Amino acid sequence: MRNHTVVTEFILLGIPETEGLETALLFLFSSFYLCTLLGNVLILTAIISSTRLHTPMYFFLGNLSIFDLGFSSTTVPKMLFYLSGNSHAISYAGCVSQLFFYHFLGCTECFLYTVMACDRFVAICFPLRYTVIMNHRVCFMLATGTWMIGCVHAMILTPLTFQFPYCGSNKVGYYFCDIPAVLPLACKNTSLAQRAGFTNVGLLSLICFFLILVSYTCIGISISKIRSAEGRQRAFSTCSAHLIAILCAYGPVIVIYLQPNPSALLGAIIQILNNLVTPMLNPLIYSLRNKDVKSALRNVFPKKSFALGNK
Repeated sequence: MRNHTVVTEFILLGIPETEGLETALLFLFSSFYLCTLLGNVLILTAIISSTRLHTPMYFFLGNLSIFDLGFSSTTVPKMLFYLSGNSHAISYAGCVSQLFFYHFLGCTECFLYTVMACDRFVAICFPLRYTVIMNHRVCFMLATGTWMIGCVHAMILTPLTFQFPYCGSNKVGYYFCDIPAVLPLACKNTSLAQRAGFTNVGLLSLICFFLILVSYTCIGISISKIRSAEGRQRAFSTCSAHLIAILCAYGPVIVIYLQPNPSALLGAIIQILNNLVTPMLNPLIYSLRNKDVKSALRNVFPKKSFALGNK
């Protein structure tokens, strides 16, 4: 260690094998990011302003919008900054913060989707007792619990990653600071820490995914018992959006963190889908096609400046 300089900043090398495509990627990712910000802000505005949307389902959707805003903003602004021709450097403290918030919000996402699946389970399997079971106190406790567990999860993984001395290369072969990209730069053997970090994230995602599958299996059984075709269609429509979002969210995490030797390019592509595309699509998948949300937005914005069709 005496022959090396202690690392005070890292250099983010960006997305592998994309040299010369910076301008095109800047335009593409900027568009995605702006759509993410606009869509989720609109959803939050609609939920807050309309008393009709003050229900458990929209309460959790509001939490999801807050998550999407924070999750995409953890990595994307820095990526857009260096794609526009600025420095690729990120301070040591900035790298630590980025890794912390990435895993804090990522873990929160896993538990939030699980809670939303439980909410749909109660709504469809116990409709007459739904308002009693999912009362305001229970919803608040569930939402608070997801954010607290996410924070504890990140407080474990971040010291696990930065407990080692970094005194050699500071070039991170990725577009943001994450465990697979940062740990190999440490001056000590980190194989045990890498396995622990990968297993922690991967198993957490699998456990939440399994609980969601159990919930939706029970939901599917309940839907099959509905005699009315219209009733079955209405029940299915309330769950289909959630299932689509779950596949978009859990697929990337499981693929990346349960691979023995993850590909840097594949990992970057999957992470971009997770960090940019999914938060952009969530407002459309969940709410902007919903008549109640459209009605709430029309009451907030003048029709001339903000028109939403009834399609």
